[in-house]
Amino acid sequence: MPRSKPDAFYIEPRSGDRYPLDVPRWCADGPKPLLISPQGGISRDDIERGIRSLWRYQASLPVEIAKPISLGEGCTPLVQKEWDDFRPFFKLEWFNPTCSFKDRGTTVMLSFVRQLGIDAVLEDSSGNGGASVAAYGAAGGMRVKILAPAYTSPAKVAQVRAFGAEVQLVEGPREESQNEAIRQSGEIFYSSHNWQPFFLQGTKSLAYEIWEDFNFTAPDNVIMPVGAGSSLLGCYIGFKELLAAGQIARLPRLFAAQPLNCSPVDASFAAGVDTSVERAVHKTIAEGTAIKHPLRLKQMIAALKESGGGTVAIPDDGIIAALKQLARAGLFVEPTSASAAAALDVLKERGTIRPSERTVVIITGTGIKAASHTSSSSCRTMLSTPLPFLMPGASSSSVNMTGTETRTVECSPMRRKSTWTGRSLTASNATSLGKVRAGVPPTSTITTEFMK
Repeated sequence: MPRSKPDAFYIEPRSGDRYPLDVPRWCADGPKPLLISPQGGISRDDIERGIRSLWRYQASLPVEIAKPISLGEGCTPLVQKEWDDFRPFFKLEWFNPTCSFKDRGTTVMLSFVRQLGIDAVLEDSSGNGGASVAAYGAAGGMRVKILAPAYTSPAKVAQVRAFGAEVQLVEGPREESQNEAIRQSGEIFYSSHNWQPFFLQGTKSLAYEIWEDFNFTAPDNVIMPVGAGSSLLGCYIGFKELLAAGQIARLPRLFAAQPLNCSPVDASFAAGVDTSVERAVHKTIAEGTAIKHPLRLKQMIAALKESGGGTVAIPDDGIIAALKQLARAGLFVEPTSASAAAALDVLKERGTIRPSERTVVIITGTGIKAASHTSSSSCRTMLSTPLPFLMPGASSSSVNMTGTETRTVECSPMRRKSTWTGRSLTASNATSLGKVRAGVPPTSTITTEFMK
């Protein structure tokens, strides 16, 4: 059995009900989401400097974990870049093993539940979380089943399957995958990155790492994409612990970036409440944060208010503009991450943050997993066999394809469709040419759609 700290237990934040950590559970009775009781934090002397991963901060965890499932997660680069008249720091979380920040939470969550004797887990995810749980489950010798929305990027689904996990695609909105997971939780342990509070014990390493990056001081501002809130709440928990331990003088201001098309946290924060506020939901390019009813809304609003931060809702065209600006700065990010950079622009314009302040923008994932969105949106090419890799071009482009996914190349703004079966396709019009070379079986079909 894992040895817990004396002041460590599960707590249901609304009722105050407590539960011991040595009994496997993913929720309070109800079901209601749980948190871990507040911990006292650590000092720089408690860091295990010989460990090059987030496990260097393991003294901050509420339990001792004897054999972590680790792939070297954490210790990601913090890169300062020119951004108009600002010089913000970008925390590049795609350097984690499965190319997203989710690995921080997964390594702690699965290490803990495996230590309790659990050898099979269920997770619901729109992509990055599922890939992370699949990878760490494989590394830890655990059986994994992932429920994902049917619209999930094929690149992310392929990554999950590559790790040997079972994948079930679920029709309907993102919430339906969670609902189906809860229905199946009686058959296999539900180790959800949204529900299981040990996930937040992993993502709090973001705060510890940023603190160490800045020579054991806190930045002024941290901006991050927010959907379910694991990065936001992880940062809040970590910085709160550092404040409790006397290692920082104040909390940094935390800012949540959301796509306007799905922005429930912004809607509630703007209304001054911590309950759901009606706001229309539409499809968004930032699919990773498209969560209509976040489970921990109340805790997120409290974290934003206590830190003195706030929210920003970004239209999709603003996310695309930030995506392009990041690429021109050498950072190829997924659209969900670009919303944080777009929020930086809005906060600058509002006068909320100043050039003299130290601002961190958390880039949660790589553009490689969402190349259908991160390349030019003027022409879309779909291939019917497993996952392609795109090198975007200008007026013409060559694509080497080996799988199923939608990708984009530059082409004329004239709308046109053509379908091909075989090994090559050339589509042209009066002003430009789009070329696709596909090393795929003759039975494959490519559909190219030219559009404005």
